[in-house]
Amino acid sequence: MLDTLRSVTTPELIEVQLRPAGLLPRTLAWLIDFAIRLGVVMSVGTVLESLGDFGGGLLLLLYFGLEWFYPVLFEVLGKGATPGKRALNLVVVNANGTPIGWGASMTRNLLRTADFLPFAYGFGMVTMLCHREFRRLGDIVADTLVVYREKQQALPDLAEATPIMPTAPLDRATQRALVAFAERARGLTPARQEELADLVPHLAHDATGPQGAERLLGLANHLIGRRT
Repeated sequence: MLDTLRSVTTPELIEVQLRPAGLLPRTLAWLIDFAIRLGVVMSVGTVLESLGDFGGGLLLLLYFGLEWFYPVLFEVLGKGATPGKRALNLVVVNANGTPIGWGASMTRNLLRTADFLPFAYGFGMVTMLCHREFRRLGDIVADTLVVYREKQQALPDLAEATPIMPTAPLDRATQRALVAFAERARGLTPARQEELADLVPHLAHDATGPQGAERLLGLANHLIGRRT
């Protein structure tokens, strides 16, 4: 089964593509995290052995904390990624693409107990292979995804203008057309810009604020995420 894309739309009407991670990279990430936890337990355990039963009790507490809170703390405070996931360029997010919070992280990690059954995460692996977005049971219940962390892309080289929020939702084709206009604007004369703006009067003119080409540039700057 190949990785698939999940499209989500932000409140600013910008479409974002999320690429869910498959079984192999997630398994490798888990192995790295397991090795880190094991290394910590073995290192600290060597010191605690000298404390007898008291040290053994502390070691059990350490093991419990690492097993249950290590992934939660890193997912929430580490921008969605444990060290293992970061090494594989993976990140945990909510299904709508927003950063994961405490509740969702606790839910998906507590359900690792069910995913582990009958042994070695057997149920979790079967669930992931049967789900088109490779979600295990914990992800399904918490409504989360493990996706590839995309490289930060530079904003398109648009003619700058004061961003203007659309007064009504814009479809994908209109958004692309506005951004394309703003990318070409520097190579157009002011007269040509206004001529093109007149072809879309419903976008170029409004009761208040800038009009014509300036308004189209403002809409495009808002679409790419620029703020005043």
